[in-house]
Amino acid sequence: MTALPIIIAGGGIGGLAAALGLARKGRSCIVLERASELGEIGAGIQIGPNAFHCFDYLGVGDEAREKAVYIDSLRLMDAVNGEPIATIPLDESFRQRFRNPYAVVHRADLHAVLLEACRTSERVELRGKHAVKTYLQDGDSVRVECGNGSCFEAGALIGADGLRSDIRQQLVGDGEPRVSGHTTYRSVIPTEKMPQDLRWNAATLWAGPKCHIVHYPLKGWKLFNLVVTYHNDVEQAVAGKPVSKDEVRRGFEHITPRARRIIEHGEDWKLWVLCDRDPILDWVDGRVALLGDAAHPMLQYFAQGACMALEDAVCLSHMFELHGDDIATALKQYMRQRRVRTARVQLDSRLIGEYIYHADGATAEVRNHIMSNLTPEQWFDKLGWLYGGTGLDS
Repeated sequence: MTALPIIIAGGGIGGLAAALGLARKGRSCIVLERASELGEIGAGIQIGPNAFHCFDYLGVGDEAREKAVYIDSLRLMDAVNGEPIATIPLDESFRQRFRNPYAVVHRADLHAVLLEACRTSERVELRGKHAVKTYLQDGDSVRVECGNGSCFEAGALIGADGLRSDIRQQLVGDGEPRVSGHTTYRSVIPTEKMPQDLRWNAATLWAGPKCHIVHYPLKGWKLFNLVVTYHNDVEQAVAGKPVSKDEVRRGFEHITPRARRIIEHGEDWKLWVLCDRDPILDWVDGRVALLGDAAHPMLQYFAQGACMALEDAVCLSHMFELHGDDIATALKQYMRQRRVRTARVQLDSRLIGEYIYHADGATAEVRNHIMSNLTPEQWFDKLGWLYGGTGLDS
């Protein structure tokens, strides 16, 4: 009897990585994506060494490296006085410590690498216009039902369908995500429009009271990614809404003009209200499991959302290899391996948003004092638990 395929709901970075990883372990997969075509929106993302470990495991390391921009450092600036707080070098010593680089990349470019690898795999089938809505299982298989009326029989269902996962609602039932009250505005500009004195080959964070600005180069230095965030206590989740520059300016009137003028060069600003969820103990139901944002959505402050989804895909593939036809055990072991690590990133993302990105007054002074006195080696030690991960460890 031919083994039933693994159904993966969601064709984003996590879903495609899971399909690719499982296919490399001999499993046939069908990726069901709600959009008519598989693609990715958004702009830049940061990818730590742990993500590069995953690319290598998935067989797309060289292709991912070709798309990346290799920055020299992570720079933390005080957005009030304009002074540097800390610099973490990403030089050869960093690469030797973590066995891979740190880089930035356009999200669409990274998605395209995974998509092409899936398209060329004989074990991966990709289908658009298929939004997975519900599942039924009998212990030996999962019946997957889509919004368009299609049904599939699967050996397992992996819910990689994002923050508002329909599969999560059936499995966990925890309703709407938590709205943080922080609004992020994004823009991408040609490099020549970026102020020349700020064209740093770095992922730069300007940290200010209840606000921050991030910028870094993309696409071989053709573009700069701009991300600005402030607390406006918004209560409704919004994604990708076009906004005026005046609206963006309002959250940054209290910071140094040097950082504030970055906003003036941005065009076609769009907003996202940041949301996450509390960590949960169980995201597996028999032959059904969650992955990436469906399992552990997190705020952006650790720049690890995509990295955690990639690690999930690696761990999931490895557990299928270890446990063979015992799919329920493979899924349970995958979750147990990933649960504490992803919960730590979720919780730490909230904490560093409050105490590093958006600190004010005495809290900001403490931040500046502590962080400015750390040596590169001390920074590497503090980040070892995060960047040393491969998806095969807990």
